[in-house]
Amino acid sequence: MAEAPLSLPAVRGHGELRRALVKSVGRGDLPAALLLHGDRGVGKQRLALWLGQLVLCESPGVEGPCDRCRSCRLALRLEHPDIHWYFPVPRPRGSFTPERLATALEDARFSELSEIREQPLRPSHFGEPRGFYLATAQTLRRRAHSKPSMGNAQVFVVGEAEHLVPQESSPEAANALLKLLEEPPGDSRFILTSARPGSLLPTVRSRTVPLHVLGLKREEVEAFLVEVAEVDATRARPAASLARGSIGRALGFLPDADGDPGPLEGLRREAWRLLEASMTARGGEAFGVALGYGPAGARGLLDLFSLLDGWIRDLAAVSSGAAESAVNEDAVDLLEAAVRKWGIHPAAAAGALDVVQEAREHAQGNVNPQLIIVGLLSGLRDRLVPRTALPA
Repeated sequence: MAEAPLSLPAVRGHGELRRALVKSVGRGDLPAALLLHGDRGVGKQRLALWLGQLVLCESPGVEGPCDRCRSCRLALRLEHPDIHWYFPVPRPRGSFTPERLATALEDARFSELSEIREQPLRPSHFGEPRGFYLATAQTLRRRAHSKPSMGNAQVFVVGEAEHLVPQESSPEAANALLKLLEEPPGDSRFILTSARPGSLLPTVRSRTVPLHVLGLKREEVEAFLVEVAEVDATRARPAASLARGSIGRALGFLPDADGDPGPLEGLRREAWRLLEASMTARGGEAFGVALGYGPAGARGLLDLFSLLDGWIRDLAAVSSGAAESAVNEDAVDLLEAAVRKWGIHPAAAAGALDVVQEAREHAQGNVNPQLIIVGLLSGLRDRLVPRTALPA
């Protein structure tokens, strides 16, 4: 019977970091607990899985795992019994006993792993709240104390580890892993990834060795989209420009199979509408805009605020005569029209970015999303639009 094809695409970029990791594994001094941190979608989890494959490879070389041995083939199909990949999942609906909740969360994780095997190229964007829960951390801990299935070690990849502290500020999930990180059983390895390492508990950060994962060059992202994702070059270029070094972000700007805007492209358009509303909405109109958002789920606004931040930076670039540096390069005409209409000065953008950062902090603190949006619109209007340009 023919063997199943490989699931995971080859790692792109991060050559210097990968070479350092290969040498560390070869010398036998790879730290037992690592924290790979960097911007969202730059390949941290894929790099962590590659490192797990390297640790368990039967014939590693100077460039990394061999990709040919049984261990590598299983790893590339996400089927290696000693590589355990955990990531945030939506909380199952309904009431559960602790035991049933642990089972339901594992079912959700395995279901998503199955989807990733079928479609490994996915945007780094989630449309629903996700988290790590105490039941998942306890399951991971039990597995860590079991014996490896194939070799002498197990590798645990904990993606988006900032979600170990859920929104209600309960640290139980993170605390459940502290002993494992401090004294990993046997030759186990723990590889955490995070786009917001500052959100991790200090006790978690102190037990891991941090490694910064840089973004890729725009040309590398564009080449991946064309060569691996098989995207037409005319679409790949603007997506790579918007991606800021992140393949995961680039995928989110591409249309879906039905031709509808990708999740991040939809949010990019929504971010522009918010920016327009901040410059035009008056009084109760701002409250009307805010009512379009739900009263809960503030963390779901973080991607939106990231894209709003990009629009404001582009306004600053255009207003200072550097339109060629705009990330939203397909919307330069729109940006130039906004600058002319509202008389936006480059210095105003710095204050506007402070407003977005404040909104981001409120979202992370689970403030009511509608209140966040009202404050955001008012703050942006005050910072961006000169009083002489405001309507009477």
